[in-house]
Amino acid sequence: MDTPSAIGPVHERIAGVRRIAVLRANALGDFIFILPALDALRAGYPEAEIVLLGAPWHAGLLAGRPGPVDRVLVVPPAPGIRSAGPDEPEPASMDDFLAGARRENFDLALQLHGGGANSNPVVAGLGARITAGLRAEDAPPLDRWLRYVYYQPEVLRYLEVVGLVGAGATTVVPSLAVTDADRAEARVTLGAATRPRVALHPGATDTRRRWPAERFGAVAAHLVAEGYEVLVTGTPAERDVVDLVVATAVERAGDRAGDLPVRPLVGALSLSGLIGCYAGCRLVVSNDTGPLHLAAAVGTPTVGVFWVGNLINSATPLRARHRPIASWTIHCPVCGVDCSPGVYPDRPGDGNCPHRDSFVTDVPVSEVLAAAAELLTGG
Repeated sequence: MDTPSAIGPVHERIAGVRRIAVLRANALGDFIFILPALDALRAGYPEAEIVLLGAPWHAGLLAGRPGPVDRVLVVPPAPGIRSAGPDEPEPASMDDFLAGARRENFDLALQLHGGGANSNPVVAGLGARITAGLRAEDAPPLDRWLRYVYYQPEVLRYLEVVGLVGAGATTVVPSLAVTDADRAEARVTLGAATRPRVALHPGATDTRRRWPAERFGAVAAHLVAEGYEVLVTGTPAERDVVDLVVATAVERAGDRAGDLPVRPLVGALSLSGLIGCYAGCRLVVSNDTGPLHLAAAVGTPTVGVFWVGNLINSATPLRARHRPIASWTIHCPVCGVDCSPGVYPDRPGDGNCPHRDSFVTDVPVSEVLAAAAELLTGG
């Protein structure tokens, strides 16, 4: 019999569960979104081993880190599962991986990876007693499943899935432990702070989510004038964007540019060091991308710039420490196609525009600065 909970019905717990597999092998923000579901599994099955089927970076991130995951099993690259990293050795085939995974004797196997067209066959192939997950129209069913509907907060989506196997929600707030190693790497790279620090992250893999770098530069210049040191984080692929933020801040500083405390951090920190960096900041201002959600998970206040569709799925609903700011643009700025997926499924080209120009350019600097000021001053 189902029991009521704050996040909808929860099925009865399953007896004799010793080992649980959870498939979630995609990007950083995607992993952050399932943390409450993992916490629910840990609370529901405190004696079971929870094994994340993930990517190599998950293994590095979670090694020695307190949390609900006991172990990471690296799933090989496959269409719709994950892409191979640039220096990754030749992986095993998916068939070989699944043959080895079946020897683990999983009791539960959960698909927390998306609609299931590619991932449900992998989860079914694990040989678990019970499988559960999401199912889009083109996906095969698991033993227990929920319909995948695009517009749903990601955190709640996966809490509903673990509810299918008796794991009720304990929180809706993703939380990631910060370790001494995280803080030590950040301290070595950044040195001692002489001003309170704010981090900006102007990149995003999907360029449609990028607020213009010049506007991040304007934010940086304003924060420096207010007495903050500004750290501009980015991957090596985002170097040009980071450099433009810094150059804009310098230009706006004018005569004060000689000792401007705006520091580019491009590829300077590992993921562990980035956690330590953000944990030591008073605020992180970012596009809707993994580092924004990481900063929130380690307890740092955030201002995030979101396209309205992504606001529904990935922005935190909490406002005491976080301010998501939405762009309401839904038509491609180049060709005018409506790019809100799933709303008009019969419209030719809907949601499938080839252009990648920014959808968030209408967010004003003044709104970002006002949100930052509220969080920095406790207003």
